[in-house]
Amino acid sequence: MSYFLALDAGGTKTDYILADEQRELARVRKGSIKRMRVDAPTASRNLDTALHQLTAATGVEMNAIARTCIGTAGESVRMVADWLSAAFAERVAGELLLVGDVEIALDAAFPGEAGVLVLAGTGSNVAGRGTDGQIMTTGGWGPTLADQGSGHRIGLEALRALFLAKDECRSTLLFDAVQEFWKLPSIEDLIGFANALPAPDFSQLTHLVLRCAQQGDAVSAAVLQREGEALGYLVRLLLRRLQPGTDQELHIAFAGSIMENVSPVREALEADVKREFPYASMREGVVDPIQGALWRARVGRKDE
Repeated sequence: MSYFLALDAGGTKTDYILADEQRELARVRKGSIKRMRVDAPTASRNLDTALHQLTAATGVEMNAIARTCIGTAGESVRMVADWLSAAFAERVAGELLLVGDVEIALDAAFPGEAGVLVLAGTGSNVAGRGTDGQIMTTGGWGPTLADQGSGHRIGLEALRALFLAKDECRSTLLFDAVQEFWKLPSIEDLIGFANALPAPDFSQLTHLVLRCAQQGDAVSAAVLQREGEALGYLVRLLLRRLQPGTDQELHIAFAGSIMENVSPVREALEADVKREFPYASMREGVVDPIQGALWRARVGRKDE
C-alpha cells in the first residue's frame, strides 16, 4: 500500500489530503505555511499541527508517504521553495513535487489534458494546457502588477472608485460600508488607513462591494463589471495563443472564491470571452485545486 500527501498552500490557509492509491483517507485545513505570508515559526507550527492531525486520523505515519505534491503561488520564489523543501525533508518521507497553485487547479479540472483554468481568489491567474501538453499563462504577476478580477483588486479598485465618486459628487453605498467595516470614523481616517504601509488587506472589502452592488449601487456594480472583463481579456489572450485561427470547442473551468461566490465578476468574464470565442464551453461551479495536487502526487512527474 502506497500513501500520498497533497497540499494546496495558500496565503491564508493550507488544505491537506492524505490518500492511498484509490481513496482519500483524511483531509484537514490549517493556517498558511507560505513564507511570503507568515514567519518561519508560524509556518512550522501550522505544518506540524496538520501532519499530526492527519496521522491521528489515519494511523499513517509521515515516514510512510511515497510522494507529496504541494501546489502554491510563488513556488519559484527562493524563500518559499527553500523553506518548503527543508521543512518536508525533515518531516515527511518520499519524493516532493512543488508546483504552482494554478497548475494543480488545472490538473483538477483537466488531469493531464488540454483546457483553460481561471483562478481568482485573493489573487488571480489564468493557465491553459495545449494539446501538445505545454502550459501557458496570462496574468498572475502579483497584486501590484496584475491580479485582475481578484479579491485584492476588487477591494482596491472599489476604494479608488469611491473617492472618484466623491470628486464627481456621486453617491455610493461603499463609503459608509467601508468606514463601518474598518471602524474608521472619518474620511481622513479612511485616507490614512488605505495609504498605510504595509497596506491593509484590500481583499477583505470584496463582500462589501458585492453587497452594495446587490443593493443597487452603481459604483460597486461597475467595479465588478470592469474586473470581470479585465480577467476575461486575459482569458482571451490565452485562448488566442492556444487555439490560433480555429473554431474548435474550447473548455474553460474555474477555481477560487471569486469565481465561486462573486457572480457578477464571473458573468462579466464569461460574456467577454463569448464575444470573441462563441464556441467556448464554460464548466459550471468551481474545481477543488487540491484534487489536482493529489492526482499529481499519485502519478508523479510528467517525465516519469
